[in-house]
Amino acid sequence: MEHNPYLPQLARIISIKEEVGGSRPIKSFRMELLNGNRFDFKCGQCAMISVFGKGESMISISSSPLEKEYLQFSVLKMGRVTTALHEMEEGSIVGLRGPYGNGFPLEEWKGKNLIFIGGGIGLAPIWSVLQTALRRREDFGQLTLFYGARTSRDLVFKDELKKLKETIPVYLSIDVEEPGWNEYVGFVPQNVLEKKPSPERAIAITCGPPIMIKFVIKGLQELGFRDDQIYTTVENKMKCGIGKCGRCNIGHHYICKDGPVYSWAKLKTLPQEY
Repeated sequence: MEHNPYLPQLARIISIKEEVGGSRPIKSFRMELLNGNRFDFKCGQCAMISVFGKGESMISISSSPLEKEYLQFSVLKMGRVTTALHEMEEGSIVGLRGPYGNGFPLEEWKGKNLIFIGGGIGLAPIWSVLQTALRRREDFGQLTLFYGARTSRDLVFKDELKKLKETIPVYLSIDVEEPGWNEYVGFVPQNVLEKKPSPERAIAITCGPPIMIKFVIKGLQELGFRDDQIYTTVENKMKCGIGKCGRCNIGHHYICKDGPVYSWAKLKTLPQEY
């Protein structure tokens, strides 16, 4: 009998951490596959998470492939499936299928400086790359992180960011001034332009709201970054994960198979449907 690509593996939620509260809550879920199964993936790939009785949703994997104890998914509560996931408790069982997508080409980036630029929940898809680069520190040059959100309460991975500042440059920002905030006030693209990261032997990896990505790319180009030095992820709605349903296509490209990772050199040649 052939393997059914729609049949998920079972996974247990082993921990849940509230990253952001309020009207747009974000939680990080760490999961382990049952029966000792493996789930090998590349940085930037996604997995389809099933909440039985509610449906399934494609979520970026935010943990590093080098982490073998768990898979992490940082999820914004938006629709039926993510709402149901947010209501689950540690020990609950979900379905998991994948991984899907192409991933970031880390092997091509050896010896280069990596500049990570994230906004809001957009830090999650590139967090996997950052964690992997930190664990393979000898393979890369300078690592730098730019990250911002609407308010300080909307920043994800707060504890991890505090520790990260001890090892690499971390430039945080919020959109509007608030009491007690001593770092940058303004939008992420402005922060990048003011800090002027060098394009010399560098790769810039960005993810966040589409309008942020648009101006980050514009700013990087002003700083001298070539299109093939800029990478991002495309978050078109992915329904089947295997290029059959056509829900996530951009022209002849299916994001679940050909993406979600693209260099700007490639992405700008595709129809502007994303």
